[in-house]
Amino acid sequence: MAAAAPARLLPDLVQEAPSGLVVRESPDGPLLGFASAVTNLGDGPLIVDASRPTLDRPTMLAEQVVPRPGRAPLRHAGAGELRYVESPDHSHRHLSPFERYELRRVGGRRAVRSGKQGFCLGDRYPSPLAPRHAPLRPSFVTNCGRSSPAKLRLREGISVGYGDDYAAILEGQSVPLAGLPPGRYVLVHWVNGDRRLLETDYSNNAASVLVRLAWRGGRPRVTKLKVCVGSAVCPLPGRSRVAAGGPPG
Repeated sequence: MAAAAPARLLPDLVQEAPSGLVVRESPDGPLLGFASAVTNLGDGPLIVDASRPTLDRPTMLAEQVVPRPGRAPLRHAGAGELRYVESPDHSHRHLSPFERYELRRVGGRRAVRSGKQGFCLGDRYPSPLAPRHAPLRPSFVTNCGRSSPAKLRLREGISVGYGDDYAAILEGQSVPLAGLPPGRYVLVHWVNGDRRLLETDYSNNAASVLVRLAWRGGRPRVTKLKVCVGSAVCPLPGRSRVAAGGPPG
């Protein structure tokens, strides 16, 4: 017997492991930069509608739109805000909060925590794990109101079978290293850590890498030791698990 169709077509946001690690200097000291990516492998798309009543309000309140077969879509309030983020190369609106990054000492003690990062949501790449019901072509291909700060309404999202990614250093894709002692650390990426967005599964919202930090001549060197997909803990083989805490607030 065929499985019954779900009453709500929810997304499943899968956090990809941090990648593309780089060390860069900044006016405030060295940074560990990284690429971050999130894929939607759920029953339905992630759709976010946002609006504001007047231009006097700088942010748009966001709600998640959940398709329901044979019924009107469910509109879930409290999905966050769309903030207009100005960057040297482009400016557009990010859904915030969306991502959170942490660097933890082996044993679980937090060393560095990023602010709540926003993404300009879109279908940036097709996933090789796309389910059979994924659309053949991307749907969310807009630029999130790029160079248009006066918009009052905007829609962003990620289709089933597609992902969104940001390169290292770009728009908050980094954590500071200044003052950290040498040793092993776990870099953790969380998507939807506060569960503002409805999903089919929250157990795959974190991924991590185990790294070694060394200092030579006052400059940091970071070596990747292990990648841990789908987990906020990343122990070396034969070692005790590296605690990385629960989802960030």
